[in-house]
Amino acid sequence: MSMTATAASPGASEVKKPWYTVLYIQVLIAIVIGVLIGWLEPQFATNDWIKALGDGFIKLIKMVIAPIIFCTVVSGIAHIQDAKKVGRVGIKALVYFEIVSTFALVLGLIMGNLFQVGHGLTAKVDPTNAAVAGYVKQAEAQKSVDFVLHIIPDSVVGAFARGDILQVLLFAILFGFALMALGERGHKLRDIIDETSHAVFGVIAIVMKAAPIGAFGAMAYTIGKFGPAALTNLFSLILLFYGTALLFVVVVLGIIARIVGFNIFKFIRYIKDELLIVLGTSSSESALPQLMEKLQRLGCSKSVVGLVVPTGYSFNLDGTNIYMTLATLFIAQALGVELSFGQQITILIVAMLTSKGASGVTGAGFITLAATLAVVDPRLVPGMAIVFSIDKFMSEVRALTNITGNGIAAVFVSWWEGELDKDTMHAKLNQDIDPSDVETAITTG
Repeated sequence: MSMTATAASPGASEVKKPWYTVLYIQVLIAIVIGVLIGWLEPQFATNDWIKALGDGFIKLIKMVIAPIIFCTVVSGIAHIQDAKKVGRVGIKALVYFEIVSTFALVLGLIMGNLFQVGHGLTAKVDPTNAAVAGYVKQAEAQKSVDFVLHIIPDSVVGAFARGDILQVLLFAILFGFALMALGERGHKLRDIIDETSHAVFGVIAIVMKAAPIGAFGAMAYTIGKFGPAALTNLFSLILLFYGTALLFVVVVLGIIARIVGFNIFKFIRYIKDELLIVLGTSSSESALPQLMEKLQRLGCSKSVVGLVVPTGYSFNLDGTNIYMTLATLFIAQALGVELSFGQQITILIVAMLTSKGASGVTGAGFITLAATLAVVDPRLVPGMAIVFSIDKFMSEVRALTNITGNGIAAVFVSWWEGELDKDTMHAKLNQDIDPSDVETAITTG
């Protein structure tokens, strides 16, 4: 069924639901309850079973990431008649990623220099912090050549078992080309993969019904473990980072959206369910499958969505870029280290590379920060202890900015490629779509 037909059919999402059954409201309520429980009952909130609620939901989502990327990419490529198009879309995506990532890095530097909130915090440095030392060790192990070689899986089964996005993407692209070359002989296999993708979208919709439980568990545990004191400890840096990320989304991504012909606030409203899930879980991967599904419903080309979104999760980390430049300047100011203009340019170059190298690694934002600090000025590395206690509270905004940036990237590249259905886009941006509705999910694309 086509997306246009789906939009016209009377799906369950178009029927007015009681407010308490709407997914994003349930998730929002769950987050608020999680914050209250974590604050008022920290011992209960840090129980292993509460933590398991959040971890379990993220595992359920990660369970379907590899198959949905494989099906979407293979189906998108196999239906393309011109093999050169795949390379063209890939190059356009990478050009877009580098330009927008540079804007994110520069904006972080500008805001960090304008609002020098790091002065006077030297007393908070603990150079012997064992947790920080662990991240520094991981950062030292990250090499560009290792990153490139890691894209090639030891085995296809292993790539799927680990859920490694780039490895699955590489195999899916090769498989898609092979299926394209089969021509009519591959018709049945293409149909099977298409129908499998619909079934996987259905699985995602079922899993999404557990999103409020997962958001509650993750938020309660975070607040219970780190406490409100950690949230207010370095409130100025948190506030500056939140403000800079918001400025990037509204201004930079807003201009890009305007170029394509839509309003950034309507787009944010369209993906509000995914954003709230990311807010609750601090993981942008927890919304990757639903984002791909919604972008296809929005009128984006399946092949473009399949190539741009998974690649963007490694190469288009706008929130992480803003975080690294801001945190580097903040640490330098706190330690009284003056960074020259040349060193600040080095931050741009190094951060552009390190943000790619640690993708898919737990605590990636902190690992990339360690790698950046070590190259810019080794004296700054102990200063990571300053931001360690509040890093968890900034990871939410990193993830929110990353997922919004990747959504805009897919729409922009679809438009650039001439494969964006604007009529469908404008119709869908004015609709509420429940990602936990199974009937709608299995008819996507």
